[in-house]
Amino acid sequence: MDEAFARAVEDGLKLTKRLVLPSGGGMPPPPRPHLAMDRDDPAAALQQLMPAAPMAYAVVVDPAAVDSPDVPSYQPHVYGRLDPPALIPLQMREVELRVDCAAGCATAEVALRARWWLHCITRSRACHCRIVVPMAHQGSILGAEVTVGKRSYNTHVIDTEDNCSVKIAMPESGGLLKQEFFSLTIPQVGGGEDIFATIRWSQKLLYDNGQFSVEVPFRFPQFVNPLPKVFMKKEKIQLIVNSGVTKEILLQGTSHPLKEKSRQGEKLSFLHEAVVENWSTKDFTFAYTVYSGDLSGGVLVQPSTLRDYDDRDMFCLFLLPGNNENRKVFRKAVVYIIDTSGSMQGKPLESVKNALSTTLSDLIPGDYFNIITFNDELHSFSSHLEQVNEKTIGNAIEWMNLNFVAQGGTNIMHPLSEAMTLLSTSHDALPQIYFVTDGSVDDERNICHTLKTQLIKSGSKSPRISTFGLGSYCNHYFLRMLASIGKGHYAAAFDTGSIEGRMLQWFQKASSTIVSNVSIDAIKHIQDFEVDSVYIPDISAKYPLCVSGRYNGKLPETLIAKGHLADMSEISIELKVQHIKDIPLDKVLAKQQMDLLTAKAWLMENKELERKVVKLSIQNSLPSEYTRMVLLQTSLDKIDPAQQAKNKPTKQSSSPDELPAMPLGGLAVGFGDVAATTENLTTGFGDMKAAEKFVMLEKAAGCCSRMADCCCCMCFIKACSKMNDQCAIVMAQACAAIACLGCFECCSELCCGGSN
Repeated sequence: MDEAFARAVEDGLKLTKRLVLPSGGGMPPPPRPHLAMDRDDPAAALQQLMPAAPMAYAVVVDPAAVDSPDVPSYQPHVYGRLDPPALIPLQMREVELRVDCAAGCATAEVALRARWWLHCITRSRACHCRIVVPMAHQGSILGAEVTVGKRSYNTHVIDTEDNCSVKIAMPESGGLLKQEFFSLTIPQVGGGEDIFATIRWSQKLLYDNGQFSVEVPFRFPQFVNPLPKVFMKKEKIQLIVNSGVTKEILLQGTSHPLKEKSRQGEKLSFLHEAVVENWSTKDFTFAYTVYSGDLSGGVLVQPSTLRDYDDRDMFCLFLLPGNNENRKVFRKAVVYIIDTSGSMQGKPLESVKNALSTTLSDLIPGDYFNIITFNDELHSFSSHLEQVNEKTIGNAIEWMNLNFVAQGGTNIMHPLSEAMTLLSTSHDALPQIYFVTDGSVDDERNICHTLKTQLIKSGSKSPRISTFGLGSYCNHYFLRMLASIGKGHYAAAFDTGSIEGRMLQWFQKASSTIVSNVSIDAIKHIQDFEVDSVYIPDISAKYPLCVSGRYNGKLPETLIAKGHLADMSEISIELKVQHIKDIPLDKVLAKQQMDLLTAKAWLMENKELERKVVKLSIQNSLPSEYTRMVLLQTSLDKIDPAQQAKNKPTKQSSSPDELPAMPLGGLAVGFGDVAATTENLTTGFGDMKAAEKFVMLEKAAGCCSRMADCCCCMCFIKACSKMNDQCAIVMAQACAAIACLGCFECCSELCCGGSN
């Protein structure tokens, strides 16, 4: 996807040379294709053309339509059409960013409002316009509204089983180009028109050594800046931080000049507003620390609303690991289970090997480890757990270089059972399983039930199971449920470029346990207390623990969280209960709750849980496996687009089933693809091309069909590859002669009417 998109943008930048801007207007230097700037590394040059901020593009099929809408030029007509279309980045006139951070939930809600204008299409023509939004760490789209002239476009989430509310009679109009890149296509925008867009998404906060940080893609290229003497560029950034705790917040740094506007208890507000010469050329970042020398946390409570899918109150329990460097991490007995089936060939398996080599080097003396690779068969580095030392780590890396070969099928239960057996004697260390796969199998529900029974029998010393999914062919809900059952951590990578980095973060988070067997004493106070996850995970030194759920009744002013430290002593953490109004818990926690509910519904095959997911999805405008997001087009009574952007649009009266709807694709990951796993297909990643195949049209009949079968078979192709040069020349000349005779006969029949 990256290469095709970047080349389309490169073609679009070349087309902008046709534009003639007003004289004396301070015309910026013409954009140059990035490939010409860096011929030594064309892949890096193409990567620079990928959007690093919310961008809008004109989708150009007819190059003759490219012209300035204000100053038409007299250029020679361009013949032909572009396939695939070129993408011309549109100039931006306004941008406003609002970021709401909820530290306790480790989530940020981002809203961006921008105004683009179609500066590259003549006013007598129109073209589609594509808006692309790069969402940051674990981003999820929450909705979009776009206004163009008299038309308004809004995203809505609908039930897949209820097709009466809207009429879907149009092709797909966007979705996820790749993971965390949301796209929206607005049809037939007239040259010179303004596009007003508001896009909302959520993303996870980053956490490192007690410090929270948020990063929003906000790097605009030079060629989206309009003429400075004609248009005044206004840039506005609002930031609101809700810590959720009464402890002091220490600011660590920001990328843009923010001014503190207010500080009320746990809520801080910042603002940056200015007229700028050029749009931002760096991502918006903000870092802060919630002062805590040791483990701390709290419980945020929000009452249910009238339209809530559950009439019980909602809570979010969070525990911050703090920055106590003296806090000991559990000794580990680790078994790494790596999928080496045929579909892992190439960069996926190489990235996994690199990440695992780095992780092995981070193990310390006193830890134990083993490595298992699986496909149709199972191969182990050792018959038992090896103690960590320089020699065993070196031997393990050499073993990986020899044995990480992609071949064969996928058998998941066998390596998991083998790992459970190896960890039955874990040398008084915390037993852990790291499971990595890119495929799915038929008996996944049985695997979950079997392992849950075994883990319950093992008690508090049961192995922690952390899972990592590669691509879209594995069942990510199976992996999420397996991690929930095993008190571990789940992560995923959907493109090959992010595998190594995501895996390293996952390894560090799962291997830095400082408190195990966490429990909450809320059951003593109220009976109806339900946690969304199956079990409460252990507390990691690398990331805060956030657990959500529902309850009935009245919680006390404080709750107690208990667990065990690395020296097996018990720890109690006092959690203050806060009834909040400023943090919309239902919105902030919706994605996390929906994923866990979907995993439960899949495992139990429960229709009632599926309906809960549907209600939660529609209520929070989040697409799910049982709903779909569509783009609805409505007409506006008002004509002035500037006024439409300030006021709420008024829709013309029309029945819901008359509203045209365009589906948005790629927003659900599905429940795995067993057939693709069985065939060892390697296209489960958005950036990998499917293997080319010979496709034969089945329109011929009789002898023509049989001849086509012979000519297109692999045997004929292999025979041609072994043909000598003289034979190939003779055959080429014969085919050319036959073609000439066919052309002569066609000319004599059509042009000369059959006469001599």
